[in-house]
Amino acid sequence: MKMLALATGLALAPILASPSAATTACDGLDRPVVFAGLDWDSAAFNNAVAMFMIEHGYGCETDSIPGSTIPLFNGLIRGDVDIYMEAWIPNIKDAWDAATADGTVSSIGVSYPDATQAWFVPRYMVEGDDAPAPDLKSVTDLPKYADLFRDPEEPEKGRFYNCILGWGCEVMNTKKLIAYGLTEEFTNFRPGTGGALAAAIESSILRQRPIFFYYWGPTWVLGKVSDDIVTLEEPPYDETTWQALADTAIDDVKSGTAATAWPTVAVDIASTPEFIEAAPTIVKFFGNFALNADIISKSLAYMQDNSANADEAAVNWLKNNKDVWGGWVDDDVAKRIESALASS
Repeated sequence: MKMLALATGLALAPILASPSAATTACDGLDRPVVFAGLDWDSAAFNNAVAMFMIEHGYGCETDSIPGSTIPLFNGLIRGDVDIYMEAWIPNIKDAWDAATADGTVSSIGVSYPDATQAWFVPRYMVEGDDAPAPDLKSVTDLPKYADLFRDPEEPEKGRFYNCILGWGCEVMNTKKLIAYGLTEEFTNFRPGTGGALAAAIESSILRQRPIFFYYWGPTWVLGKVSDDIVTLEEPPYDETTWQALADTAIDDVKSGTAATAWPTVAVDIASTPEFIEAAPTIVKFFGNFALNADIISKSLAYMQDNSANADEAAVNWLKNNKDVWGGWVDDDVAKRIESALASS
């Protein structure tokens, strides 16, 4: 796999037109398949799985342009990028709606259907003979158990570990904490970094300490602790209620304001009409591609525990999960992938 460096706003065409781009068996394409090298771990892992499979199964060359969400989505619109493995459509809704309306971008599959965000507590707090909070199932149960999650800086209250300070999820969690009437019993603790939040969760679970926290997946954190935590029940997600809360200023949110659980998000694979026409066999592969948040989270945990990169994690997963990915491809393609894995 190659990595292309591309300054924001520069066209890729001169690179792809280079004589060095050899013709391959990849649906007859005479150039590499270019992936959006999005700057988060799950996207890196998804890219690595897909790139290995189309390189060795279909004879494709691949490249990747590193960058962040909006610049790379704009690159997809321009045709600089062929495959955008993690299109979080709710996060780029205006740009997505405009691009799909004018036909410059299309969804060709679902990378995973179940990206999650939620509030969690440890399983050992609520299950088992010695569980100190056996009746803690919902956010409405939290006030009577606040003392179990004591904040060391404000010991008269429990502590809620919110999202990272300055992130959109931190604002929404703050609104929900107010709406659920929990600010009298819990402090709204906002970690300054993702590492600080991850460390607090991992260490608490390892030591079987109480912790009440927000987190999202797929992530290595959920990959490591998913068997040891439970999701607190909230009112089921309702788009109208959610949007109304999102549109309300924090100072205007009151206890009793309607709130709902975070939505479960399907993360799409996006491409362009030009690539869809040029490479129908490869596009069919992406239509069959089907990971899920748990698979990805556990692979990210593998990366974390083994100091592995995304390519190494992809090979590890592919070697051990033919029963999953084998259904995405024809038998002859699967045999070529297995042969490549045997020598990896």
